[in-house]
Amino acid sequence: MRKRNESVALEHERFAASASSSPSSSSSSPSSPAAAAALDKDCRLKKNLRLAGKGTKELGSSSNAGMKRAFGRRKGLWFRLRKILLWSLALYIAIPFLVKLCPGIQAKLIFLNFVRVPYFIDLKKPQEQGLNHTYNYYLQPEEGVTIGVWHTVPTVLWKNAQGKDQVWYEDTLASNHPIILYLHGNAGTRGGDHRVALYKVLSSLGYHVVTFDYRGWGDSIGTPTERGMTYDALHVFDWIKARSGYNPVYIWGHSLGTGVATNLVRRLCERETPPDALILESPFTNIREEAKSHPFSVVYRYFPGFDWFFLDPITSNGIKFANDENVKYISCSLLILHAEDDPIVPFHLGRKLYNIAAPSQSFRDFKVQFVPFHRDLGYRHKYIYKSPELPRILREFLGKPEHEHHHELHH
Repeated sequence: MRKRNESVALEHERFAASASSSPSSSSSSPSSPAAAAALDKDCRLKKNLRLAGKGTKELGSSSNAGMKRAFGRRKGLWFRLRKILLWSLALYIAIPFLVKLCPGIQAKLIFLNFVRVPYFIDLKKPQEQGLNHTYNYYLQPEEGVTIGVWHTVPTVLWKNAQGKDQVWYEDTLASNHPIILYLHGNAGTRGGDHRVALYKVLSSLGYHVVTFDYRGWGDSIGTPTERGMTYDALHVFDWIKARSGYNPVYIWGHSLGTGVATNLVRRLCERETPPDALILESPFTNIREEAKSHPFSVVYRYFPGFDWFFLDPITSNGIKFANDENVKYISCSLLILHAEDDPIVPFHLGRKLYNIAAPSQSFRDFKVQFVPFHRDLGYRHKYIYKSPELPRILREFLGKPEHEHHHELHH
């Protein structure tokens, strides 16, 4: 490029010299100045083209640099994404081994007693939850174990209950009103929102409601085990029976509480002191089938060795909650309530439990009823208390507790 520029300049100089040394030819050729101007114009044009070429080259290199930066960013993003995926895969594979090596983890996931919802409530003051006809007790089932208990009297006794002490509340258990011992499910406390709402419904229907937190839940002291939870329920039942006179006592279990309820009622029937009826809300067949059906297990349901990794540790912790076995030894009326859209305990497990219980010889002199709630109602796992049909269902099922009216009722 530089040589071409020098030759153009030299040619221009030679042309100018020849023009100055030949005035006669200059004067005789009027087109010489025009030729010089054309040459200047040609030089400027070449210079502009040279500058333009340089600019295009710089633009091209700038564009290439931008593309390289964008490619580098994409490469870095893909590297980070791949790193996250690899860590997630490693964690996914590690969790089953962790559960197998530490079976206590699975027990905590079954009980979820460490999940206290709602958290900021004082369980000593049930009136703060709108239960101003409720008294808080503390009972001691065995040494080193203390359980918190709520006793809600029927709404018709609300005015009389104001300002009364524990002795008055205990004495009212012998009043002419039936009693429901409510056994709640895992997680939360006796002050859970849906539980409080159910107490209010049952109280408005004329029932005493006695509920408590198992050892290790809420403000109750102790370590949760299936045996311990069942013994706590037995202690509270005996405490009620010692004060209730001839009033009917019904047992209502919800979710995990259905496992406690059937454990308790089987034991009561074996010692020939059965309750007047058993109500199971959202029940399962046994804890292994429930764990396999639980939404938390979906991601591992087809994992090789699922039973060995996840279900066997439950059994090794002594956790069975075998409702399907217990119902074969229960001799009292049984009512099962289950919502079709239950996402926690699938509806088919409640139906399966009913199909096991209904033909059992132990229920030959008692009612066995299954009440489904359509999925369009949206009651899911814990909102059956909202059903406007619930008062009628309970009235028809519990209205005549005398045994001479018991018969099988299949719906």
